[in-house]
Amino acid sequence: MNTRKVAGTILGLLFAFATFLPVAHADLFDEAIKITFGQAVEIPGQVLPAGTYWFVLANHGSNQKVVQVFNADRTKVYATIVTAARERENEASNPTFTFAARPAGEPVAVLTWFYPNLLDGHEFLYSTQVEKELAQAKRETVVVGRTLAISTSHATTSAD
Repeated sequence: MNTRKVAGTILGLLFAFATFLPVAHADLFDEAIKITFGQAVEIPGQVLPAGTYWFVLANHGSNQKVVQVFNADRTKVYATIVTAARERENEASNPTFTFAARPAGEPVAVLTWFYPNLLDGHEFLYSTQVEKELAQAKRETVVVGRTLAISTSHATTSAD
């Protein structure tokens, strides 16, 4: 019960500080989204410290489900992640992310990412052990005005 309260509090704080800033141009070709995290966030295989990152669809031939995570100026690749295709029922004109709450002291985990106006998105695939943990976690889906707050410190995203 205490874990649920902590997770609920964390999620409540994460989304209570949501802010919506001006929209930047988005490029459908690579689905580039610039995101700033005010706290550490887990992606498959690693934890990204607080900071600004680009989530970009990599051009790997016919496999359109490879996502690369870059630093703020896109000069360093932090991760290249093969994702699973994920569909949603309704398009949203803004980016949509789904996060899983983790126990206190652990970062939230990115579960899915949908680019604006697309029904097809990206499901991040974790190890079997982590998947089991995340299956029990509270999930929060956020449709954003191309800007997203996901931490108590202040985090934003924008498309380029």
